[in-house]
Amino acid sequence: MPVPRGDKVVPVLNAYIRMFVKKQLPVFASRDWHPKKTVHFKGFGGSWPVHCVQGTRGAAFHPGLKLPQDAVLLYKGMDPRKDSYSAFQAYDADGRSFLRLLRSFGIGRLYVAGLATDYCVKASVLDALKKGFKVSVLADAIKGVDVHPGDSQKALNAMAAAGARMKSF
Repeated sequence: MPVPRGDKVVPVLNAYIRMFVKKQLPVFASRDWHPKKTVHFKGFGGSWPVHCVQGTRGAAFHPGLKLPQDAVLLYKGMDPRKDSYSAFQAYDADGRSFLRLLRSFGIGRLYVAGLATDYCVKASVLDALKKGFKVSVLADAIKGVDVHPGDSQKALNAMAAAGARMKSF
């Protein structure tokens, strides 16, 4: 789904990825992976235009995003009966949940970036905080949809109020 100026975060994400790789920290990358028919899409009662359909070019990561070879890929939005905004609703290719993977890596702090500030980023951050993780939002590496003007700022405020820290290069 197009996010206005969403491609502007790619170079910043790449810089963060390089930093995490240098520090030998794991990189997780979540993506929407919707079936053709889902209640998420307007044509089936949802709020959104068709986007990120499984196996299509629209579901691919941005071609300029330089994920490391060992990045853990997470897939969400696969259940045709519900919306899935949070990375905590995602699974890797072996069916392991994001939470299970984080626990297996012994991770206690998350650094969250990507699209869209007012939906997936916000949902993931709030879920992480509820599950006891410390969270830093990489504020220079996020963009929102802003269906309603100000939605992204409201999301940032909600994340901060819940305990997330805002960070930037």
